[in-house]
Amino acid sequence: MLSKAKTRWAMTQLYDLIPDAKGALIADSPFQLLIAVMLSAQATDVSVNKVTPQLFEHFPTPASFAAADLTAIEADIRSIGLYHNKAKHIRTCCQQLITDFGGEVPQTHAELEQLAGVGRKTANVVLGDAFNVPSFAVDTHVSRIAKRLTISAENASVRQIETDFQTKLPQKEWVQAHHTLILFGRQVCTARNPKCNQCPLLSICPAGQRILQERG
Repeated sequence: MLSKAKTRWAMTQLYDLIPDAKGALIADSPFQLLIAVMLSAQATDVSVNKVTPQLFEHFPTPASFAAADLTAIEADIRSIGLYHNKAKHIRTCCQQLITDFGGEVPQTHAELEQLAGVGRKTANVVLGDAFNVPSFAVDTHVSRIAKRLTISAENASVRQIETDFQTKLPQKEWVQAHHTLILFGRQVCTARNPKCNQCPLLSICPAGQRILQERG
């Protein structure tokens, strides 16, 4: 497994390659970010950003979502995958925000994960981006990179990957590292046809070296 020192070196290379990485979801408040992240599950950030302006114009507060007819919410997010379930989760989540948290987005993992449709990844993104709480969210890009670089074991769970990065990186870097890895996964270390010959981490990446050998 990649050592702490080499993991930190790898991230330094990626910070140089992709400086000041930030989340792509557009939101004006912790509440809007929570809804946007919920919508982004199995959907692109671009597709979410297309629907949220109208969605938040129609439903600007938790109370407006909580009182809405599901079909009205669905009408605004119909282009997003799994929109039936997401509309249900959003309405229930907003009802919980009102009854359990005074209409405010909570700021702890335990409280956030009580909300309908909110899992560990969503909670981590909201905590890190909305409240500057040190958090490290794992998505498919982060998981792929962690396993290719052997930062995590091939059979590592999402929670184990999160722990591996948190153990190997200083807490102050967790949020930036998460966003940097996502962009690196989209731009270079892609699922198909990764750009291994352009990668600054090729010297420590057994997967990349193997891919280049197979390409001849």
